[in-house]
Amino acid sequence: MAKSKKQEELEQKVGELTADLQRTRADFENYARRAEAEKIAAGQYGQAAAVMKLLPVIDNIERAISYLPEELKGNKWAEGVAGLSKNLEKSLESLNVARIDAKAGTEFNPELHEAIQVDEDAEGEREVVAEELQAGYTLAGNPIRPAMVKVTRTKA
Repeated sequence: MAKSKKQEELEQKVGELTADLQRTRADFENYARRAEAEKIAAGQYGQAAAVMKLLPVIDNIERAISYLPEELKGNKWAEGVAGLSKNLEKSLESLNVARIDAKAGTEFNPELHEAIQVDEDAEGEREVVAEELQAGYTLAGNPIRPAMVKVTRTKA
């Protein structure tokens, strides 16, 4: 039994509407994913901005500790101030903030390290950190401030 022209038109219209509905559903799912990703990114940006304001304070505490006068070593008050650094470090870890490894001998990585000084006289094919000049940090694995370092060369 042959389909009537009206029935064929209706089936074609149903097919077109079904395809439109599928496209609309896919567009909405993509929009929902994008909106969620943007929400997460905005939260991370806000968190990074807050952490960035704390980093100079942490730098100053670390500098003060490194220049602790010999006569204050063993002093309870001085030890308490030094303990602030450890407390701040734990707080940062709880926020998923980590210090970038920039110890002497660490392989230089331009994504994590910013070369402020380069030892021009050093020879070798491998660039490594000679000295960390300022600590760098990552938030959720993404660099928010590179470690400022002095770079030297070494043999492989």
